[in-house]
Amino acid sequence: MKVRAMKQVILQDYVPEGQVDVAAARLPSMRPVVGPWLFCDEAYGAQMALRRALLATQLSDVLAQTVDGLPASRSFLGKALADLPDGFERRGETVVCPDGHTLQLDWDAPLRSAAEMLQQDVCILEKRGREHVMTGAALCFPASWTLAQKIGKPLIGIHDPVDEYTDRIAARVQRLFDGVQEGKPMWRANALRYHDAALHQPRRENDPRPVGAPDAPYLRSERQTVMRLPQSGAVAFMIHTTVVKVD
Repeated sequence: MKVRAMKQVILQDYVPEGQVDVAAARLPSMRPVVGPWLFCDEAYGAQMALRRALLATQLSDVLAQTVDGLPASRSFLGKALADLPDGFERRGETVVCPDGHTLQLDWDAPLRSAAEMLQQDVCILEKRGREHVMTGAALCFPASWTLAQKIGKPLIGIHDPVDEYTDRIAARVQRLFDGVQEGKPMWRANALRYHDAALHQPRRENDPRPVGAPDAPYLRSERQTVMRLPQSGAVAFMIHTTVVKVD
């Protein structure tokens, strides 16, 4: 089951309009979210089946939660439930998803509930001293990083050893996390060619990255959304992954 889940390929028909252009802008290149911050695409059913399989068989690989970060994770789940897109139905503490999956909400494991329901991965970051620190995450579709190496670390440690993440960019990203306002989420994107189309690609910090040559057959693009959470003041960093076959 573990090997099958890691190797499963799920392709979308297209990258959302304009997302590749946004990805080409200089880091951190954030812009306001126009429209819903949560959405589903045509791969929802297939991606969610893979997400739930990973949660069932590799939970410690894809989910992490610090004790002191639990209130912020609950805040994220509450916000997500309030803003669910069309196709979801909430019945008290039960949610019926667009693919027919029925979920019993668990407020003691809020990010697991979110991961079984939403197509987006999410990292929760809270201000600790001068930097934001990752205090919880549901990361089913990592692109060449490992959650166990990042939980509890500040932003600059999370991005080690990314060459492009210079001190100047780190300062700009920290200002973004400090300044993002509740009710005004921001987003950016990346777009990289891959030879391997698998969604679940964890790698440790010093392992070779599998980013392909310019003619690699798959384009993987992440829409990354940053949002201030109500009550807790924490920041949610969400990742919606699209993989398409290109000529």
